[in-house]
Amino acid sequence: MSDKTMSSSKRRGQAIAGVLSGALVFVVLVVVFFVVRKDKDTGGTEPAAAPTTAAAVAAAETIDQEPTVTTGTGTLTDLVIKERIPGTGEVVKSGQTISVNYKLIGYTSGEEMDSSWENGKSTPISFQIGTGNLIQGWDKGIPGQKVGSRIQLDVPANLAYGPERGDLRFVVDILSAE
Repeated sequence: MSDKTMSSSKRRGQAIAGVLSGALVFVVLVVVFFVVRKDKDTGGTEPAAAPTTAAAVAAAETIDQEPTVTTGTGTLTDLVIKERIPGTGEVVKSGQTISVNYKLIGYTSGEEMDSSWENGKSTPISFQIGTGNLIQGWDKGIPGQKVGSRIQLDVPANLAYGPERGDLRFVVDILSAE
């Protein structure tokens, strides 16, 4: 076999390996998409199931992207915290000033009520956590989480703004804590 034929054969093999690698990544992303979509809400009657793997969730979304927030079903009786993207930073403590991005919807209606995201761009907000200046759902749900996390907080009305606003679902990106 000539050097030219061998070089062509090697390139063909590399191209096939590249295509197969790309196809594998695509299959993994499709599986993650369906696993995440299939995840059913428990309505606060039992703890939320943990994501399949942290790597699978991280592959599906990033903290730099505006989150997709889906509705829940039923009535919440307890605060439910679900880690959507695991953080690697320090653990948030009560009394710290945190910077976050967030999106808020009505738990069952899906109506967007507030957000720090607009047209895919974020405007983070900062405030002190765990001092009684925020709704109890945030003061109870955010301390103990890690900086860099994206969490979903399903907050019953009694830990939020009361029955007039109902149960709420927040997706919160914890950007920093000082």
